[in-house]
Amino acid sequence: MNLLIWLQLTVAGDSTNVATDLLVEGEGTKTINILEMIVNGGWYIMIPLAILSIIAVYIFIERFIAITKASRIEKDFMNRIKDYIFEGKMETAIDLCKQNDNPLSRMIGKGVSRIGKPTSEISASIENVGKLEIFKMERGLNTLATVAGAAPMIGFLGTVIGMIVTFHQMMISANGVEIQKLSGGIMQAMVTTVAGLIIGIIAYIAYNTLVSKVDKVVHTLEAASEDFIDLLEEPA
Repeated sequence: MNLLIWLQLTVAGDSTNVATDLLVEGEGTKTINILEMIVNGGWYIMIPLAILSIIAVYIFIERFIAITKASRIEKDFMNRIKDYIFEGKMETAIDLCKQNDNPLSRMIGKGVSRIGKPTSEISASIENVGKLEIFKMERGLNTLATVAGAAPMIGFLGTVIGMIVTFHQMMISANGVEIQKLSGGIMQAMVTTVAGLIIGIIAYIAYNTLVSKVDKVVHTLEAASEDFIDLLEEPA
């Protein structure tokens, strides 16, 4: 019984010493600087990732502003167009459309300029203008989606290259590789994957945010065009 107690105390004492040594080593360990990790992660991979991140940020900001501007529509715009059409003031309705710089006003302006022609032709002309406006709003979104998919793959490529270099150094080293240098090389190789994933995730969220805003504008345009066609088909 006493022997068991002595063994337990000995093991506990050894564990305490080990824990103390770990704490002492931890105090002398160099902290990881994010900037150093990025610089040492492989400039040949980090530079393309930096370029992709700049492209993604630019596209998101530029498209966000443009789509937000396109979604701003006067509340009484359609009501005023309806009143002008009933009063036969086509030129006034067209001038109102020109005063509003947004996709809806350009669609309706095209429709008003076609009044007097068959409804199917008016509808087709409005639809063509709508497609062109949607194309303008979606400009750059494909590039943003490409960044979201390419950035993680480029980062993973950097990791694979880094791992190959590390294992090659292990193979050609006559005296072997110290575990500290090996772990440092692997850590640097993994940095590119982390950077690629961060850029890819941000670009993916930005892409879906813009797509959602475009969808809202498209629904508004479709509803307004249907209201305009219904207005033309109402009995005089």
